[in-house]
Amino acid sequence: MKIAVIGLGYVGLPLAVEFAKKYNTLGFDINDLRVKELNCGADSTLEVNDETLKESLKNGLKLSADLSELADANVFIVTVPTPIDLDKNPDLSPLKGATEMIAKFLKKEDVVIYESTVYPGCTEEVCVPILEKISGLVYNKEFYCGYSPERINPGDKVNTLTKIKKVTSGSNEKTAGFVDDLYKSIIEAGTHLASNIKVAEASKAVENAQRDVNISFVNELALIFDKLDIDTSEVLDAAGTKWNFLKYKPGLVGGHCISVDPYYLAYKAESVGYLPNVILSGRRVNDNMGNFVANKVVKLMIQNGHRIKDAKVLILGITFKENCPDIRNTRVVDIYDELNEFGVNVDIFDPLASHEEVKEEYGIDMISEIKDKYNAIILAVSHTEILELNISNHLLEDGIVYDTKSVLDKKLVHGRL
Repeated sequence: MKIAVIGLGYVGLPLAVEFAKKYNTLGFDINDLRVKELNCGADSTLEVNDETLKESLKNGLKLSADLSELADANVFIVTVPTPIDLDKNPDLSPLKGATEMIAKFLKKEDVVIYESTVYPGCTEEVCVPILEKISGLVYNKEFYCGYSPERINPGDKVNTLTKIKKVTSGSNEKTAGFVDDLYKSIIEAGTHLASNIKVAEASKAVENAQRDVNISFVNELALIFDKLDIDTSEVLDAAGTKWNFLKYKPGLVGGHCISVDPYYLAYKAESVGYLPNVILSGRRVNDNMGNFVANKVVKLMIQNGHRIKDAKVLILGITFKENCPDIRNTRVVDIYDELNEFGVNVDIFDPLASHEEVKEEYGIDMISEIKDKYNAIILAVSHTEILELNISNHLLEDGIVYDTKSVLDKKLVHGRL
């Protein structure tokens, strides 16, 4: 057996490293610069530490951007991104591209396993026809498919790949057993074999839609309690003393999962004639939190006598979550854009985010060092390095501190979610 993991990002790289401990494994990515970086023993996503990566490469893991390397593989595992487009519809172009690429090398008895998040039915309705057309092989007679949704939590050093139970599935009973056994061999937490691929696909969408809806509820509470001049954190602390209260906190909801996956489920629901009101309502609330924070900060600045035009505001953090360099779908940019609409001069400082990636993705030039004093400072991401800063040293007289994470000393802040 030779495994080819397609896509070496936050999901694919840890998977390739783990499989390489037991199997002949190739990690493939079309990004040649990414492959070169990894072959030098450095992972900019910070998901695999340098020592582990170097040891894996030394012990047989092969990483390549050369298509011909895929020819010998007989198990293909797809871990490419599945984003949304500007209209918030599924963008399946990376998934289709990876599938077309695999199909050129597909042989009889090969197995293709998808980990990328999709809507229920996508694997067999979109990917399988591509595999059949290009390869000339017949599904479930000459090649087979499986689906095992990724559960990587970027930046989490406790709940890592092998410590998280894995959902598995296959296109028939034999393939399902093969896929389940394959993942069982590396996942210490064990597996859950779903009855079919659609169930496994749906389970992934539901995991993140549930979190999104729950967070949208506490975000809506934050909007209500702001108008009532009540501290949301104190309310949630009080309510949280009940044994069955779900302890979610308000905040910015970004990233590659929670802010994206609900749209995949909603898309599929609408395609069969059902409007998912709860899911879409939650998305609307969460997508507007950045604008709320920016407007709240402006109001607080006005109350403290600050002139808004050309005022200086510092945003601390731009990644979508703490202690993680991932900037995908970060909602911090919503705060930045809204403040710019008010004519405010905004600086962003983030010790973990790549300046080049932020510039390329969002057109924002971050600062490398905090030298100025500001009319307002917004804690957007609670990186450990950011929490170690003495924020007061960078604040003008009567300056505003706004805490979106509710982690700073209440005596220091003028507002928080």
